[in-house]
This record gives sequence, structure tokens and C-alpha cells, in this order.
Amino acid sequence: MSWQQVEDPQPGEGEVLVDVVATAVNRADLLQRQGFYPPPPGASDIIGLECSGRVARLGPGVTRWTVGDEVCALLAGGGYAERVAVPEGQCMPVPDGVDLTTAAALPEVACTVWSNVVQIGRLRAGEAFLVHGGSSGIGTMAIQVAKALGAGPVICTVGTDEKAKACLALGADVAVNYRHEEFGDRVRAATDGRGADVILDIIGARYLAANLDALADDGRLVIIGLQGGARAEVDLGLLLRSRGAVHATTLRGRPPAQKAAICTAVVEGLWPLIKAGQVRPVVHTVLPLPQAAQAHQLVDGSSHIGKVLLARP
Repeated sequence: MSWQQVEDPQPGEGEVLVDVVATAVNRADLLQRQGFYPPPPGASDIIGLECSGRVARLGPGVTRWTVGDEVCALLAGGGYAERVAVPEGQCMPVPDGVDLTTAAALPEVACTVWSNVVQIGRLRAGEAFLVHGGSSGIGTMAIQVAKALGAGPVICTVGTDEKAKACLALGADVAVNYRHEEFGDRVRAATDGRGADVILDIIGARYLAANLDALADDGRLVIIGLQGGARAEVDLGLLLRSRGAVHATTLRGRPPAQKAAICTAVVEGLWPLIKAGQVRPVVHTVLPLPQAAQAHQLVDGSSHIGKVLLARP
């Protein structure tokens, strides 16, 4: 990757031009850099799925924003730049109590967790919740949202004792170090043998059988990542007996109307939790935007807890 001069994007119908203050590094960015995750048709080929900044210009038909508004935005691409054009419905006001740079840590994890855990997973108070990758950006957000909604026990998997401590400090009731023990045993022990009502999974094929075994009757498994492979066999008999449901979703390729609806739900449902101090963005470090390569190395090494941000120089 290199830091280069390019033409400013032009906001189209229903779009705003945002002066980027900060962006964040996601694992999808690493895949795109490696050639495995191309942007959707029509999206910028510049990496970056979220940003925070100020509205610099309005495209035709924009009604929600004015020039100078501070926003954070969910993008299909283009975040690793000084300016990006965004559909107005994918911009969200910066939550109360969050500074503009830190707000760049929110759009992807907020929209991913809210759409998958709350809307698809239908997590309710008193239900058991399991999230894999508890110390990731998604994991740290999911733990806090689940606790704020009254779910419990909230269980996560992690790879180190340091990450386990961080997740417990965020509100997790159980943190399972997958290098030393099977998460299914801990899930059953924490739930009196019942299993998890909702599981949020970033691993995919490698965890499928164990996830289904750890799922409670009428449970919902939501798969949002394939770090452990894309192909696996499903025991349909087990699903039938438990009345379980398996959902697989992505966020980036959804049409703008769907993304806008998710952003609206996030502002209405999650932003008040942030304002009340029940949920906060977790930021590991902030690097200058031209140091994107170093940021990718950091994320690829998986030593971070929470989000890695890139701030405009």
C-alpha cells in the first residue's frame, strides 16, 4: 500500500462528501489488500469501510445533513482517503460523549452487532449469548450490547489470558481461552446444560459443528465471518430436534436502502446506550493514515484489543 494523490470524489444524487478525520482497520481491509474481497460494483476501490469526519458538500437531493455536520459513516469503500462520498442514509451523528476521531471506531461494529445480534438474532434479556473473538472490535461491542440488553450469561472466546481479562472487564461473564479448552463445555457449564440462545460467529466452517452443539433449543446461530473456512457439513437432524436456526450475513454488499435502515436502527437503539455510558467504543491505538501498512500488520498479528484507527495527518 502507498499514500498517493488522487482525484476528489464527487457526491452524486443523495450523497454527501465527507472530509475524513479518521477511519478504522477491519479484517475485510486485509482481505481486500490481498485480492480476496473486491469492493461491490460502483464502490471506490480505495480500502476503508468506515470513517468519521465533517460534511464538506451536499449532493443533489440531500435533506438530512448540512455542511459542517460531524458524522460517522458506514462505507462500501474509500475510507483510507481524505475525502469520501457517502449515501446520506449511511451517515450517522457522532454519539454524545464520543470525540470525532474515536467515532471512526463505531460504524462497522455498531451496524454489524446491532443488525446481527439484535435484529436477526433477536437477543432478549435473560438469554445466554456467545460471541467468538471477544477482544475484536465486533466482540468488544457485542459483549457490551448484550449486557446492556440484559442478556446473560454473556460468554466469549479469546486467544490469550490478557484478552480474557479485557473481555471480563467489559462485562463478559465467562471468557474461554480456546487454546486451552473447548468452548462448548464452558457454555454448557455456564447455562446449566441449556446452551447459548444466540451465537455470533466470525470463524465459520471450523466452528460450525461445535456451535450447533452449543446452541440451546430454539437458538440462533449468526455467522458473519469465514476465518475458519467456508465449507462444512450440517447435522440437519440436530437442527430439527433443537429447532435451531442458522443465519449467514454480510454488511458490505447490502443495498444502500438496507444499510440506511440499519444505521437508523443503530442511532435509535444503540446511540442512547453509548450516551448513558453502558456501551463505549474500544480503541487499541490510533496511527497516522499514511501508516496504513503498519496498521495492517498490527491487525494481522491479532495482538490488539478493540479497534485500530487511522487518523488523517
